[in-house]
Amino acid sequence: MEARFREKTSKILARHNLKVVGYWVTADASASENSFIFMLAYQSREEAKKSWEAVRSDPEFQEIEKAEQTEKTLEKAGLIYMRPTDFSPMK
Repeated sequence: MEARFREKTSKILARHNLKVVGYWVTADASASENSFIFMLAYQSREEAKKSWEAVRSDPEFQEIEKAEQTEKTLEKAGLIYMRPTDFSPMK
């Protein structure tokens, strides 16, 4: 997954103006083989949904998704919307 994001997906996200805050894997070796997390920043949930629709309709991204299904490199993906608390250093 790291190679996929390093070489392809990060470029697709940038092309669709998605602001990546960072990419992470867990420090525990057993969990890191199965966990890849990335955070994006948005002005609004509507902006986020619109951006994701653009990514999903991108032909290059669709090719990556097909390869994931064939190679079974992605078992499960989740999406969580978050908002900062009023005392969060990162807003």
